[in-house]
Amino acid sequence: MKKEKNRNAFSGSIGFVLTAAGSAVGLGNIWRFPYLAAKDGGGLYLVVYLILAVTFGFSLLTTEIAIGRKTKQSPLTAYGKLKPGWGFLGIFACLVPVIIMPYYCVIGGWVVKYFLAYLTGNGNTTASDGYFTEYITGDWQPLLLMAVFLFIVAAIIFRGVNKGIEAFSKILMPLLLLLVIGIAVFSLTIRYQDAQGVTRTGMEGFGIYVIPDLEGMTVKGFFTVLLDAMGQLFFSLSVAMGIMVAYGSYVRDDANLVSSIAQIEIFDTAVAFLAGVMIIPAVYTFMGREGMASSGPSLMFVSLPKVFSSMGRVGNLVGCLFFAMVLFAALTSAISVMEAVVSSFMDKFHISRVKAAAIETGIALVGGIVVCLGYNRLYFDITLPNGAHAQVLDIMDYVSNNFFMPLVAIGTCILIGWVVKPETVVDEVEKSGVKFGRRRLYRMMIKYIAPVLLVILLLKSLGILTII
Repeated sequence: MKKEKNRNAFSGSIGFVLTAAGSAVGLGNIWRFPYLAAKDGGGLYLVVYLILAVTFGFSLLTTEIAIGRKTKQSPLTAYGKLKPGWGFLGIFACLVPVIIMPYYCVIGGWVVKYFLAYLTGNGNTTASDGYFTEYITGDWQPLLLMAVFLFIVAAIIFRGVNKGIEAFSKILMPLLLLLVIGIAVFSLTIRYQDAQGVTRTGMEGFGIYVIPDLEGMTVKGFFTVLLDAMGQLFFSLSVAMGIMVAYGSYVRDDANLVSSIAQIEIFDTAVAFLAGVMIIPAVYTFMGREGMASSGPSLMFVSLPKVFSSMGRVGNLVGCLFFAMVLFAALTSAISVMEAVVSSFMDKFHISRVKAAAIETGIALVGGIVVCLGYNRLYFDITLPNGAHAQVLDIMDYVSNNFFMPLVAIGTCILIGWVVKPETVVDEVEKSGVKFGRRRLYRMMIKYIAPVLLVILLLKSLGILTII
C-alpha cells in the first residue's frame, strides 16, 4: 500500500509509548477504575481486568495501531483506504472524539478550578457541601476555565506531533507517574479514628482493594464484573476513539510494534492499579466502606475533597498534588482526543494543521459552551436507557461511550477478522522483523471472542440486554 510522503512521525519508540500511554491514562483511570474495583469484589475485578487487558484490550489496541501505521492515515480515512466501502466506519470512529472533546474540556475546566483552589491554600473550601454544584451551575467561571483548558490543549496541537504532542508527553508523563506513585504510597500510610472511636488505616483499605471478595458471587454477578472491566478498557486503552489509529499513523515502519504495545499495556495497567491504591485506601480510611460507593465527578470533586479536608494541614498539600496529577492526566488525554479529529480533517480535506486545529478548537468551544449551559440556562433531566439521569454532558458521554465506541470496535473486528483477514494486521506487526508472539491469541480474539463480548456489551449499554 502506498505510503503518504512527508507525514509527521514520532522520533522514536519512547515518544510513541509515552504519548499513547498519556492518552490512555486519563480521567477514566482515576475516577472510574477505583470505583469499579471497590464495587466488583476488589481483587476479583483486578484479575478479570488484567486478563482482559492482555487479551481483549491487546487485540483492539494492536489492531488500531496497525491500521494507522499500514495506511498512514487518520481514523476518518484509514478504514476506507484499508478496504474500499468501509469508510463509514471511519466516520463513526471520528465522531467519537468530536463528541468527547467538548465535554472533556468542561471537566478539564473543573479540574483547573480545584487545582487552583488547592494551589492558593483554599482547598478546604472545596470540601463544603454544595461547593461543586454551586460552581458548575455558575454563569461564567465554568465557561472561562473550560476555554482556558481548551486553549492549552489547542496550543500544543498547533505545534505538531514532534514539537507539541511528543515533547509535551515526554515531560508530563514522568511527572504524572511520580505523582501517582507518591500519592499512592502516602495513601497506604494514613490512619484515622472516627467519632465513634473506630480506627481505620490505609493498609486495611488496600486489603479491600486487592483481596478478592467472592461472598455471594453468582454467574450473573461475574458477568457484571466482566462487562464492567471490558467497558473500562475502552477508557483505559483509548481504543474505539480513533486515537490509536491516528497515533499509529505516526509510527515509523521500522518500529517494534510488539514491544511498544506491551509497554503501553504495562504502563496503562500500572497507572490504573495505582489510581486504586491512591483513592480506595484514603476514602476507606476517612469515610468507611460507604464512602467507596461514589464514582465519576462525585468521587473526584465531592468525596475526595472531604477526605483531604479530614487530613488536617497536610490535606491541602496532598490535594494540590492530586489535582496537579489529575490535570496532567486530563491534558494528555484531551490532546489525544483533539489530535484524532485534527489529523482526520487534515487527511480528509487536505488542509494544514493550523487550519484543522482552528476548526476543531471552534467546534469544541461551541460544544463546551453548550455543555456548561446544560447545568444552568439549558438545564433539563432525562432518563437514559441504562436508567441514569442525564443532562447535556451525560447524553454526550452516553452516545459516544455506550453506542459509538462499541459499534466502532465491533465493525473493526468484522473488518479485520472476516473481510481483510487477521493476517493484514499480523503482517504489519511483523514487517520490521519482529515476531508476533501472541498471533494465535490475536486471531482467535479478533475473529470470535471480541465481537461476541462487544455485542453483549453494546446490548447491555443500550438497555436491551437486562439479564446480565
